[in-house]
Amino acid sequence: MLFFRFRASSSVHWLLVGAGVLALTACSRQAPVQEPVRSVKLLTVSAGDVNTQADYAAEVRARIESRLGFRVAGKLIQRQAEAGLRVQAGQVLAQIDPQDYQLAAQAAQAQLTAAQTQRDLSLAELRRFEGLRAQNFISSVELERREAAFKAADATLAQARAQAQAQSNQAAYAHLQATTSGVVTGVEAEVGQVVAAGQPVVRLAHDGPRDAVFAVPEQLVMAFKNGQTMQAVLPSTGQVLKGHVREVGASADPVTRTFTIKLALDASDKLPLGATVNVQAGSVKGAQAAAIKLPTSALRQEGAGTAVWLLDEASMTVRSQPVRLGTVDGNQVVISSGLQAGQKVVTAGVHVLTAGQKVAVYVDPAAAPAVSAPASSVTGR
Repeated sequence: MLFFRFRASSSVHWLLVGAGVLALTACSRQAPVQEPVRSVKLLTVSAGDVNTQADYAAEVRARIESRLGFRVAGKLIQRQAEAGLRVQAGQVLAQIDPQDYQLAAQAAQAQLTAAQTQRDLSLAELRRFEGLRAQNFISSVELERREAAFKAADATLAQARAQAQAQSNQAAYAHLQATTSGVVTGVEAEVGQVVAAGQPVVRLAHDGPRDAVFAVPEQLVMAFKNGQTMQAVLPSTGQVLKGHVREVGASADPVTRTFTIKLALDASDKLPLGATVNVQAGSVKGAQAAAIKLPTSALRQEGAGTAVWLLDEASMTVRSQPVRLGTVDGNQVVISSGLQAGQKVVTAGVHVLTAGQKVAVYVDPAAAPAVSAPASSVTGR
């Protein structure tokens, strides 16, 4: 009887313990937390003009750059010019073998001497026959023959003199001289090479004004006009240079499909050739077709591409929309595809959202109209 009471008391104890554990377990269960409704800033997509910031890297070049070559053909035997060499007008830059031209000049000089002798002999005969005609020893016809022979000899002398001068010039052309003061910017022939007449051997940049030369795409070339004022900055010193458009390329480069613009720089005589300057042409508006632009804060990475959050106004939830990016326009990015005008895009807090999440439109408290609270009366006893 005593043993039965002990077992009964133990059973009741364990039942009470189990009930307590169940009660504690039930109390520890928490209701599932609902995802918060986040406030987001929205932007209604619309198409607008792309403002291209016209800031170009240009190269400083001489206003005039000549490609000098020999006026006669020959083998190059000496070249004094080297890239970067400063030269003066008349300075010899290169020389070809002059032997053949010197021999031709000597031959022409010999022909000149022979023609001079023949002319002198014809003149002496003419003088003698004029005396004989004065004494009526010869007829007038014979005197006319001597006059004709003298005129022919005089013409032959003039021809020989011209040929001798031409051959002398040919020999002088064997020396290539600088046409003006400047800097050698390049050489295009080496000693031992046989060059043709007129083939460029040395490139010479003339001293004087400088140009800033840069290239622009074909959709922007119409924004540049001759005489248009611009400024350029020399990055190495920070020097600001003013200038105007001197030349706009008439045709596109066949490889790059860009147009060359030459900006005449004022007071640029001392600028180093080949230096880089940043040409600031300002903002060129409407140079491209209307495009959709978004702030960079609206973009997010999704896999290997880029996406934005679109608002579904019916359910006030967001969904992901892949987009393709174009060029950069200031602080905005041009969207080349993926969006249509009228859609609403989330522009802030895009990295804390998930697909299908409920959102609310953010309202700036400063822009919201103020609501006055009703006056309350306090009754005291």
